[in-house]
Amino acid sequence: MPLARLARETDVGLRTLERWHARYRADGYAGLETASRADTGSRRLPPDLVHLIEGLALSKPRPAIATIHRKVTGICAARRWPVPSYSVVWDIVRTLDPGMVTLALEGAASYRDKHELVLRRQAELPNAMWQSDHTMLDILVVGTDGKPARPWLTTILDDCSRAVCGYTVFLGAPSAMNTALALRQAIWHKTDPAWPMCGLPDVLYVDHGSDFTSDQLAHTAVDLHIRLIHSTVARPQGRGKIERFFGTINTELLATLPGHITEGHPWPTPKLSLAALDSALEAFVATYNDRTHSELGTSPRSAWIADGWLPRMPESLEDLDRLLLTVAKTRVVRRDGIRFQGLRYVSPTLAGYVGRSVLIRYDPRDITEIRVFDHDEFVCKAVNQEHHDQKVSLKEIQAARNARRRALRAGINERIALVAAPTETPRITEAPAPAPRSALKIYKEDLR
Repeated sequence: MPLARLARETDVGLRTLERWHARYRADGYAGLETASRADTGSRRLPPDLVHLIEGLALSKPRPAIATIHRKVTGICAARRWPVPSYSVVWDIVRTLDPGMVTLALEGAASYRDKHELVLRRQAELPNAMWQSDHTMLDILVVGTDGKPARPWLTTILDDCSRAVCGYTVFLGAPSAMNTALALRQAIWHKTDPAWPMCGLPDVLYVDHGSDFTSDQLAHTAVDLHIRLIHSTVARPQGRGKIERFFGTINTELLATLPGHITEGHPWPTPKLSLAALDSALEAFVATYNDRTHSELGTSPRSAWIADGWLPRMPESLEDLDRLLLTVAKTRVVRRDGIRFQGLRYVSPTLAGYVGRSVLIRYDPRDITEIRVFDHDEFVCKAVNQEHHDQKVSLKEIQAARNARRRALRAGINERIALVAAPTETPRITEAPAPAPRSALKIYKEDLR
């Protein structure tokens, strides 16, 4: 359509239509957008006045726009500057650089977390890098003493496939032992064939927790040829993938279980035991590894298996336990076996070690058996025959010991209370003492 005809039919000037047409030819539809002026609200104002308004808006604590306008009005009157309106002051404050506002009012840490450019790391191959971290779960369980307890979860996550390679759930603060148990499960073969993740990672990415900075983990990483990398202090962005998994656990699994803690509501009564929660977590991990990941477009299990490959494995489970299971005690082999935590462990191999001091290592989650070492060489597994068909954890043994000690202490206190009470003796009625005889002779009338 000729522009002259379009001008007659739309009442838009021909020159305007020619200008629009030229802008469309040059920049497309973007050229027809109305661009806002860079000096909106500040034109016709002295640059020093604009900087003054911006400086007041960047001061801590930040004053209200009305306060800034009142201060600027007084300064303009004294310096004979044009007085800006409230809307002009508001436009100047509104168009400030958000990064500048965050840095000035919230500090460098907030600016770093909100506005600094980051490079998102992505492992190219499975087992190239694992992440490990802890979180306190939003659920209450029944503790070993029968009281409500809030458990912790340690997870090992493969960075490339997002697959959960291992985990452990426990009560009490995170420790090197709990981390070792999670690594043991992640590295070694699982009994469930649907959970194939195993092997040694090239890099283990952790934070600066005391268990992750321990000498034991550092020595274990050296022995297993794992590069240990600690994240930057106060930079949670580096652990975003495992933090996302923790959020999935809290929102999708724990919200469906009894004892879930909801913000703003009183804490519920716990009903699950730690073992029941462990079973629920194991089932959820199996589901999580098999469902399609929104970012990968495939399941973590399929991404980990990829085209098929052989993971790097330790020589044996015994060698792995020797490095990871850090709980070691020295015991003397007696004729009836090894005594530990009130239990007796026996093995035919111990016949040649009677009277000798050996090193024992054990899994705190199951102390029905111990591993015996002599000069860092594995000797045998010794079992407790009374509980060989069931698992007995160290916490259960300690809880039973503490309960027995409390019962004995109560009996002692009861008996001491009886001893300390004053003994009542029968009262003896004494005959009245005879009146003393007077040495003076008295008359009969004096006795009346």
